[in-house]
Amino acid sequence: MTDFAKTKDMFHLPEEMIYLDGNSLGPLPKATPARVARTLTDEWGEMVITGWNRAGWMAQPMDLGDRIGRLIGAEEGHVTVGDTLSVKVFQALAAALAMTDRKVILSDSGNFPSDLYMAEGLIAALGGGLELRVVDPEDVANALTDEVAVLMLTQVDYRTGRLHDMAGLTAQARTLGIITIWDLAHSAGAMDVDVAGCGADFAVGCTYKYLNGGPGAPAFIYVAPRHAETARPILAGWLGHAAPFAFEQGYRPGDGVARMRVGTPPVIQMAALEASMDIWDTIDMADIRAASMALCDRFIAGVEAACPDLTLASPRDAAARGSQVSFRHPQGYAAMQACIAHGVVGDFRAPDIMRFGFTPLFIDAGDVDAAVDVIARVMTDRLWDDPQFHAKAAVT
Repeated sequence: MTDFAKTKDMFHLPEEMIYLDGNSLGPLPKATPARVARTLTDEWGEMVITGWNRAGWMAQPMDLGDRIGRLIGAEEGHVTVGDTLSVKVFQALAAALAMTDRKVILSDSGNFPSDLYMAEGLIAALGGGLELRVVDPEDVANALTDEVAVLMLTQVDYRTGRLHDMAGLTAQARTLGIITIWDLAHSAGAMDVDVAGCGADFAVGCTYKYLNGGPGAPAFIYVAPRHAETARPILAGWLGHAAPFAFEQGYRPGDGVARMRVGTPPVIQMAALEASMDIWDTIDMADIRAASMALCDRFIAGVEAACPDLTLASPRDAAARGSQVSFRHPQGYAAMQACIAHGVVGDFRAPDIMRFGFTPLFIDAGDVDAAVDVIARVMTDRLWDDPQFHAKAAVT
């Protein structure tokens, strides 16, 4: 069993703060500053350009990909790291569309808007009658027909935590010849995922949330083995070439998922991610899932008992949600700002959602109970009804 008291001690957690926003940006592992400093001084400082070979910088994207791959149930050698999540969504969607003559991209209104923006941009660039069809999350299964080319979904709804049936929808899509792309931004590191077992075609995700890679940490992409040697990378980047240092005029895709590499790896950011992955290498994802479900259930019970003005926006059934809990309130933004000011950090998602993430690596039952006490005081005493908490900041 994972010792979560031990993992909690591996993170720098600001004093007098209960951090329930690891689903947006994970906190700093204590080992990260030294690991990054070593990259800056011992590697970049002393090796300079020879660090690409001597420090293994060029191999980092695939090495980190395998470490992340274990957490999402991927086959070895089929995940790579680099670029941003939006870039990886664009890559996966372009490659998927190139595999079919169908024209419909199916997604849902619970998908993260950036994923839909990427689809809109790709459709505008490619033309040819492509269509983005967006349905309610509950209607996805009924909308799967033989005219759909690609099913593109985020497994866990970023607002409510609603959890899609990844295995069931993927199986249904495959029977209809539909290619699947799963965004695991709110799944990787939050719950046990099995992309190989589900038969997913592509998966993408970020590493700055539950994986604690830091602000701007690189994204990852998974390509199923059956597509690895044929997927067409629309972003034909230098480091996705079969032989980057041959400097050929024409593009030849690299072997397997390596062809999905685009630009220069973010070496310093990957060093930070490596420090976090040293923790994740010791974690059993089934333990994470069980602990997070218990924490979320405890939080829901506490808040509902103490804060009748808040309405649960997340599924009540733990098996139907990810590792976050959301409540609705007409003054949700101000209420969240008041919570933050009093030491409980979550975030707000328009129009009225107060969102709280639960990561057993550094959150325990005592934190949950203390957070409930603060939230209850904010709501009961209407602490949110202070002008300072109504002023909108750039990031909510």
